[in-house]
Amino acid sequence: MKFFIDTANLAQIKEAHEMGILDGVTTNPSLMAKEGITGHENIINHYKAICEITDGDVSAEVIATTFDEMIVEGEALASLHERIVVKVPMIKDGIKAIRYFSQKGIKTNCTLVFSAGQALLAAKVGATYVSPFIGRLDDVSTDGLRLIEDINLIYDNYGFQTQILAASVRHPMHIINCAKIGADVITGPLSAMAALMKHPLTDNGLAQFLADHAKAAVV
Repeated sequence: MKFFIDTANLAQIKEAHEMGILDGVTTNPSLMAKEGITGHENIINHYKAICEITDGDVSAEVIATTFDEMIVEGEALASLHERIVVKVPMIKDGIKAIRYFSQKGIKTNCTLVFSAGQALLAAKVGATYVSPFIGRLDDVSTDGLRLIEDINLIYDNYGFQTQILAASVRHPMHIINCAKIGADVITGPLSAMAALMKHPLTDNGLAQFLADHAKAAVV
């Protein structure tokens, strides 16, 4: 399973990379704004900075919502760095754009996916990744993890190569459950990934080992 970090914060991206768990990065306009990154040139330079940190794919989202504008914006983003994946919304023109990019050898991430049917369409047109938002589904009393299972079954049935990128991951159990049901990738905050390390018995055991070592050193 690949771990992508969902942020535009360079310090957090570097920390995940230094831990050795970072396989890629996903970003969006909201995450850029959260870090105070505004203005076209600043956003472009920030994407480049992210690509210099990670060895994996970096999803950069198009703002356009029409086919022609998506193509212009997506090709410009893809030209920034070989690691850039063009992130395209699940709309009619988005599906057309993904097909175009796929034929041109440009990687894509179909975002804002909330149903198996949407994921099927994304795979049909050759999306590199499909991003079902499991946390947002949970917010409206729908089982986000069940959607991952359904997509995984459909893709296995027909040998689709599109990778399931579980998005809107919010806590460590989301990660564990996604791993159980076969998501190819998860993307979420660094805090959710770091929480996988935590267990009270680990903390208690380490404290006991250190205390016993201290006693033995005195003797």
